[in-house]
Amino acid sequence: MGKQLTGIARDAPPQPQGASALDRDEVAKFEALAEEFWDPSGPMRPLHKLNPLRIAYILDHATRLLAPAGAGAGGLRPLAGLRLADIGCGAGLLSEPMARLGAEVTGVDPSPRSIEIASAHAAAAGLAIDYRATTVETMAEARGVFDVVLAMEVI
Repeated sequence: MGKQLTGIARDAPPQPQGASALDRDEVAKFEALAEEFWDPSGPMRPLHKLNPLRIAYILDHATRLLAPAGAGAGGLRPLAGLRLADIGCGAGLLSEPMARLGAEVTGVDPSPRSIEIASAHAAAAGLAIDYRATTVETMAEARGVFDVVLAMEVI
């Protein structure tokens, strides 16, 4: 595959086993909002408004830096052939557009309710997204391989 990107995660010092940056209060807050994620006039309205800009930015960089020559570039599925992890995916507001653009998407969120909402919404849209109610630390232990890793609104 084209260029290889490296990042700080590989060079970061290892976390003590069982350590987590998870803020349970934040998880509870978003768990309570899970039912309203897909309401463009609801509390997630700013994310709905921001999504077109984020999608364009991700699409531009992913296709320019990672997409193999001719692998859907310029077509309806320009991210075809790319594996993408959406860390802190919530109910899938960004995961779904990435899947529609052809990426093989794994959405990760520590909120089981958000993952339930995301899974149901994706299924209703006919999208095959691998949603997982887990933490990024657990995902890292599994040593999955992704071409693109998104961590939007995750600190």
